[in-house]
Amino acid sequence: MTVPGIDQPALVAWMGRHLPEVGEPLSVSLISGGRSNLTYRIQARERDVVLRRPPLGHVLPTAHDMRREWRVISALAPTAVPVPEPLAFCADEDVIGAPFYLMGHVDGVAVRDRDELHAGPEQARKLAERLAEILAAIHALDYREIGLADFGRPEGYLPRQLDRWCQQWERSSDGETPEFTRLVARLRERMPAVSAATLVHGDYRLDNTLVRLAPDTEILAVVDWEMSTLGDPLADLGLTLTYWHDPGDDERAGIPVAGDVTLAPGFLNTAEFAAHYAKISGRDVTDLPFYIALGNFKLAVIVEGIHARFRQGKTVGEGFERIGAAVPTLISRAHRMLDQEASA
Repeated sequence: MTVPGIDQPALVAWMGRHLPEVGEPLSVSLISGGRSNLTYRIQARERDVVLRRPPLGHVLPTAHDMRREWRVISALAPTAVPVPEPLAFCADEDVIGAPFYLMGHVDGVAVRDRDELHAGPEQARKLAERLAEILAAIHALDYREIGLADFGRPEGYLPRQLDRWCQQWERSSDGETPEFTRLVARLRERMPAVSAATLVHGDYRLDNTLVRLAPDTEILAVVDWEMSTLGDPLADLGLTLTYWHDPGDDERAGIPVAGDVTLAPGFLNTAEFAAHYAKISGRDVTDLPFYIALGNFKLAVIVEGIHARFRQGKTVGEGFERIGAAVPTLISRAHRMLDQEASA
């Protein structure tokens, strides 16, 4: 069977030269794709491995950089931050049509919706706490010591983020959106003059981790590092909470890019998660409403990019036909967070 995005004979030959210890690949299947980099499981004779490559179409400049993602998981492998085992990187686009890398398969599950959790309240709370603790651990790393001193430019991170995502919006959007323009102006006006500098994941949420629920609850690996860089750790926290769904937030239910796992009984709500992160990290989260507004802005741009790929027929997977409707909702939520900050 043909698998989109994979030249299987060429991949088999490449793996035979570069990863002979894995054994002959027996099958390749798509795990997830369309919204982000494509992820495939390769069942080989000796062990299972995972391949990551860029999406098939509408790849924006600076996005979906396989080498950066490979570099960061290689740097994190010896640290306390759990990541899959890095195995091999291929820059030669002639092999499968794009750069890719291979990593070890992790025997955990990505949980997105509450009906997938299969956990009691105590397990759910522990999982939410571990999510906050690992985010704090990422931000506590000395990025210079692990070889990532040149992985980004922490100075001026927030203004550059705003400029970069505005450029991405212009490349993806197919019309004028006055409320987006007004949001950009408000974010620029409210932006903190000084911010901390750490390694940031860039898209940290529960379904970008692989978890084990039994016999004990644990996060086995953090994955999807494609947007990682050096920057403001509170921007990571703000985006994480952009994905959060608190009880009673009916509007949030209409944003299909994030599931409803945080509604599971026992799971921390937004305020509890922020408080646990603050306790573990020792960071001041007073300005969090600004960062959640920034997260909604960033997610709106990401969703617009996904919608652009859908319009071009370049998505792989299902459920993209309604995704564009989330963009104005995210923009509106960002405005409300800034209103909240202003009235505090």
